[in-house]
Amino acid sequence: MTELTGAQAIVEGLIRAGVDTVFALPGQQLDELFNAFYHAKNKIRLVHPRHEQSTAYMANGYALATGKLGVACVVPGPGLLNASAAISTGYAQNAPVLVVTGQIPQRFIGKGTGQLHEIKDQLNAVSGITKFQGSIQKPEEVPGIMAQAISAATSGRNQPVVIEIPPDTLQAKANIDFGNFNPAPIDASPDMDLIARAAEMIAAAKHPVICVGSGAIEASAELTAFAEAIGAPVVMSQYGAGAIDYRHPLAHTLISGIDLWAKADLAIAVGTRFSTPMNAWGYDDKIKLIRIDPDPKQSVRPWVPDVHLQTIAQLALPTLTRALNGATLSGAWNAAELSHLKADAEMRMGRDVAATDAYTRAIRAGIPDDGFVCFDITQTGYHAWWGYPAYEPRTLIRQSYQGTLGYAFPTALGAKVGQPDKAVVSVSGDGGFMFAQQELATAVQEKIALVSVVMNDNAYGNVRRYQDDIYKGERIASDLKNPPFVDLARLFGLEAFSATSPIELTKALRAAIELDKPALVEVSVGAFPSWQSFIPRRKVRG
Repeated sequence: MTELTGAQAIVEGLIRAGVDTVFALPGQQLDELFNAFYHAKNKIRLVHPRHEQSTAYMANGYALATGKLGVACVVPGPGLLNASAAISTGYAQNAPVLVVTGQIPQRFIGKGTGQLHEIKDQLNAVSGITKFQGSIQKPEEVPGIMAQAISAATSGRNQPVVIEIPPDTLQAKANIDFGNFNPAPIDASPDMDLIARAAEMIAAAKHPVICVGSGAIEASAELTAFAEAIGAPVVMSQYGAGAIDYRHPLAHTLISGIDLWAKADLAIAVGTRFSTPMNAWGYDDKIKLIRIDPDPKQSVRPWVPDVHLQTIAQLALPTLTRALNGATLSGAWNAAELSHLKADAEMRMGRDVAATDAYTRAIRAGIPDDGFVCFDITQTGYHAWWGYPAYEPRTLIRQSYQGTLGYAFPTALGAKVGQPDKAVVSVSGDGGFMFAQQELATAVQEKIALVSVVMNDNAYGNVRRYQDDIYKGERIASDLKNPPFVDLARLFGLEAFSATSPIELTKALRAAIELDKPALVEVSVGAFPSWQSFIPRRKVRG
């Protein structure tokens, strides 16, 4: 045992868990903790943005780009609530993130005396967007509660967790025992009887289709080997992009996947909510279902699977591949047909949504194969759901179902901190970028060489198009007055470029990435046509 303050114990726990980066904003209740960070600055890098929301966004981006635990630290009450939009985004993204927040002094908790940053039951306030909540009242409780929290964040379906600690607990000293500290993930092994049943179904299927989401990202190598072993196409949802290299002959997006679905006799859903096939494409009694998902509730609604493997893809897929070794497979997918469907999908995107497709292709051309990109809720971002080809896992970071406008820029900052030697690009609209434009200062101060692309149409483009098309041009709150983004970036100390076409964007991206400095590219664009007509959501089964 070692005598430590509660604050020192928190920092020691992070170090023992392998954490080397924390995104944090200081404040009165956390003074003791930040002093502990000061004395550990040779072991933990403290990155301090300009808004609490950005601490959690950056932690999300760091986690999603690296596969490691992201850590955010904010003051209680309004600090935690400021961060909550980003925490909810991380919850939807399945980001393994630990949020450490303060509290008011213990003697005042629950009394309603109006203490600084006091809110009623703050852990309950974020319980719907976190997987685990822990309250540390004694320094001796730090190892146990921290281990529980980190293990929960990184086990099964990764999601954010939060722990709170009052200032008097941070200051108090005690003998701290880290002897049994074990924050490792706990993942169930596959049920071998179910593996055998699944293997029989796979061997008998003529047209199996593998559908993957973000839960397959960490199992890219295992997924590729499995798909090749059974000769089945892999349909990546917008959140599963990069789970298999898009250039692989078996790789498909939802655009061509809908055509594959019409012929499927077996679906293998891996780490996905599986919502588009179930809720849009339809299903019938001619198609069997195997689900691989550690979330026991998600995987049985609304279509009960024939086999449900409640485990992670990293464990299930290689076990299934081994179980099929030597088996006689009935698979009958034709390589030429798969190639044609994929090429046809690409052709239709280039034809039917030409403007956004051209910019998406320009961004792909400007970023190295192993570079990372984070698209915001913007016109190009909508198209990138299916139109941006990701070649490596984790390299396309999506906001998932929360659809939080403005998330991309701070999230990409965290991704770049986690991947300093790789190109990292954020793509925002002018409206979304202004949600966190103050973090240009963070990029410069922390020397984060992110390239930020701002697609500027001087509007909330999607809202404005709805108002023009549906409400006959009755515009309200959709037109925007913006600063000159190139000038704004230079005022903050960034390198800045401008572009007015896809070709110019590609050139600017390559030049900005080559600088290896914080940089911004402003792209002046007009209104884009609707992308929604291209969504692959028509019914093809049932």
